[in-house]
Formats: sequence, structure tokens, C-alpha cells
Amino acid sequence: MIRIGIILGSTRPNRNGEQVAAWVLDHAKQRSDAQYELVDLKDFPLPHLDEPIPPSMGQYQNDHTKKWAEKIASFDGFVIVTPEYNHSTSGVLKNAIDYLFAEWNNKAVGFVSYGSVGGARAVEHLRLVAGELKMADVRQQVTLALSTEFENYSVFKPGDYQIPQLTTLLDEVVAWSTALAGLRRQS
Repeated sequence: MIRIGIILGSTRPNRNGEQVAAWVLDHAKQRSDAQYELVDLKDFPLPHLDEPIPPSMGQYQNDHTKKWAEKIASFDGFVIVTPEYNHSTSGVLKNAIDYLFAEWNNKAVGFVSYGSVGGARAVEHLRLVAGELKMADVRQQVTLALSTEFENYSVFKPGDYQIPQLTTLLDEVVAWSTALAGLRRQS
């Protein structure tokens, strides 16, 4: 069965992303088309790029990198929950992505973002990164504006109109993850 990692891309105290990732996971677990798992970057404390340029898969020096690589390699696709900080994604998420290369290849990725304009600009940057990592980014995106989806900018209360968008995003991530299985077997 296809395995999809839901990556929580913020480690800030009192982060809004924790509520968003739980919402994504709750909806995903109601489905029977894949296994879904939350991957919280707080559980993978990676210093700022302390590995040489990524060698082939599995050729890492540090235990924290090996643990991170093993986790990412175990998935067929991803939903990345990202904040938007200063018109881009979080530094911790970008750092975690940059640690690896081969483990991301030939996997699908979808984005759920939040911020002042729904996190759209953070996702624009992540789509470019995904292309470089040979990932298939799905078209559907869920954008959550702090002013409308969060009470007092901190308590997540998404509108029901967001559920069809999330459903479509999950449908696309599962479909692309399945379609790319042959390429992953070849590498």
C-alpha cells in the first residue's frame, strides 16, 4: 500500500502548523487508499547542513541524517504543511529538504499552506525545489489565510469549503505516488 508522509514544516513554539497538520491527518486517515503518517520536524532536529553535498542514497556520515533519510525513504509521497514566513517557507523545512536528494526522487508532493495570503508564496518556492528534487508536485493546493481560517490568528477553524480542496489534493498525491512506483523501483 502507498505510504504518504504528512510533513509538519514548522518547529516554532505555539506554531499554527500543528493544528493544520492534525486536520490533514484526521481527514487522510478516513481514507483507505494509502497509509498516512505525520512527520514532525521537531522529532528530527537537524543542524544547519552539516553533511557534505548529498552522496548516493544511504551514504551519510551523521546519525541524525541517517535517521531522517530512512524516514523520508519509507514514503511514496508527501503532503507538506508549510507556513509562510517573509514570502517563503520556513528555514527548518528548507534545511530538512536540502539534507537529502535521492530519497525525494520520483515521489509526489502536495502542499497545504497557511499565512497572511494563505501561504501561496511559500508554496511557489517549494514547487521550484520539488522540481529540482525530481518530485511531481500536484496542482491542487490548500491555502489557509490567517485572517479567515484562524480565530484571533491562532486557533485553527477551517471552513467546510476547504474539505473538497483537501480531498482533491490527497486524491492527486495518491494517484501520482502510485503512478511513479515504477520509476522508484528502477532507481
